[in-house]
Parts: sequence; C-alpha cells; structure tokens
Amino acid sequence: MALRLGGALKELRIHLCQTSKQSEGVREFIKNNYVNIKKENPNFPILIRECSGIQPRVWARYEKGVETSESLTDLSSEQVLKLIKSLVK
Repeated sequence: MALRLGGALKELRIHLCQTSKQSEGVREFIKNNYVNIKKENPNFPILIRECSGIQPRVWARYEKGVETSESLTDLSSEQVLKLIKSLVK
C-alpha cells in the first residue's frame, strides 16, 4: 500500500485510546499500515498519541499553519485510510 505524504500537508497527528471500542479501527490501521507509510515517507512527521478515554481524531497541518481535524470514532481501518487519503489531497 503506497501513500505519498507531502506537498501542502506538513504533519499528521493521530490521537486514540489504547483500549476503547471507538478507537479499535484506528489501532488496527496503525498496526497494519504505519510501518509501510513511514517507509514510503521517512522524513514526514506522523505523530501517534495514545491517551486513555479520548475520542480518536486525526489532525492535518498544512502550509502557513492551517489545521483541520476529523473524527475517527468507530471507523474501520479501511475507513481511516480513506479519510487520511482525503486529507492528503
């Protein structure tokens, strides 16, 4: 799976809970895809933050400090990937 990060996108931050049902798809996404995405984009900052009891979200930081965030609550691993791909564009 190839996912090229960069261009206007400068950073991705993913927040999730280590145990909650709402973060299950995010945990699966990270387990199955993080290593390959990082290999494709070794210098791109991807921050993973785990905190007990929080709702999973992804933040995308673009040029000139513009940020956007999306909820990842109850999404499957495939839906998380699709959402991240939409943030790259």
